[in-house]
Amino acid sequence: MKRASGSIFGLAYGDALGAPTEFLTMRQIHERHGLDGPRDLPGKALVTDDTQMALAVASGMLDALDDPPFTPDQITPIWRRRFIDWLHDPDNNRAPGNTCLRACRGMDAGLPWVEATQHESKGCGANMRVTPIGLVPGFTDETRSAVAQLQAALTHGHPTGLAASELTAFATWWLREGMSPADLPAALRAHCHAQRATYHERWLGDLWKRSSASSPAEFIALGWDECLQALDRLDAALLRGSRDSDPCEITGAGWIAEEALATALLCFLLFPEDPVSAISRGAASSGDSDSIACLAGAFAGAHLGMDAWPREWQSRIEYADQLTRVGQAWD
Repeated sequence: MKRASGSIFGLAYGDALGAPTEFLTMRQIHERHGLDGPRDLPGKALVTDDTQMALAVASGMLDALDDPPFTPDQITPIWRRRFIDWLHDPDNNRAPGNTCLRACRGMDAGLPWVEATQHESKGCGANMRVTPIGLVPGFTDETRSAVAQLQAALTHGHPTGLAASELTAFATWWLREGMSPADLPAALRAHCHAQRATYHERWLGDLWKRSSASSPAEFIALGWDECLQALDRLDAALLRGSRDSDPCEITGAGWIAEEALATALLCFLLFPEDPVSAISRGAASSGDSDSIACLAGAFAGAHLGMDAWPREWQSRIEYADQLTRVGQAWD
């Protein structure tokens, strides 16, 4: 089924479909694209910083896994270099997030990442790039958790950014491994409870000390608790079951980590066997439409595989060669 390819291309497809609607109102989207929102990619489909940074995470992972052992001391400088390269890339002109820019500028100036990261930020930028961590085979659950949190922590130091990124990675992994979409919300909720007091000190160092928390467990618990609240809103939205309304109405606009996860899951779970409708619903939203749609696409592709996407899209999407490399490595 080529689920790794389906997921990483799905991320890019959703990103490209949602990018033109990101700052539009629902009325404007409906006027331009109809009630269902955009459903086809243009001949040259450009992505945003979401796909660019996901590829930075993925390429760093590929290089690190080719040169074992895989450790935090090995992967951290690789990702640091990839993020700084992205900062200076002339194609980094797609309205990148301020949190990522500030953190990368700090690392570029020589600061340790734990100082450069934006400690109060739980913006969605860390979620959008974590999909590759959910596609890597062979990781233990503990390693997948820690790696997902580390890639987030390099720029987004808030515990909810870490927890939401981990949930995004596990949702991708579980779908890739065949979990039924209907079982996903309960599995994510159970994961929140199981991990609530787990702080990955070997990977995160003393990041928690930069907060007001009195212990590592208190620091990370805040993130899991906020994610649980977002999953509550997801359950409420799924119970309502509306395929036509703005997906941001209940689960949030997606500018922050837990809302991006919940709203993207909503778009996917409303159309679990129809990937184009899932990303179209994300693109037809009042919030961070490219980020919502890119995560919905990553989930849909991990579930259904590459063949579920329109075949002609593969030749239209930007960075197709890099996306192919990632998919082939982990299929």
